[in-house]
Amino acid sequence: MNKGDFIKAVADKANCTIKDAGIVFDAMVDTIVSVLKEGEKVVIPGFGSYELVKKAATTKINPLTKQPVKVAACKMPKFKFGKSFKAIFNA
Repeated sequence: MNKGDFIKAVADKANCTIKDAGIVFDAMVDTIVSVLKEGEKVVIPGFGSYELVKKAATTKINPLTKQPVKVAACKMPKFKFGKSFKAIFNA
């Protein structure tokens, strides 16, 4: 399922237009991004949580040349599903 299919499915479930569902989807993603950039965590009970984690600088090996490559430290978004959401699939 791609973004367009997802938005159409949400529009069908919510009984709204595809345009409105797309606006809501884009607003949700923008909100999550802005909250993570502020250093906060987004928790959606019954679904999961988004957070920004710091990854330390490290050295990896290039598989083609076998030479070491330095990888800079960075921040990565991380999503973790909640227990109740995971339980839906393991019942």
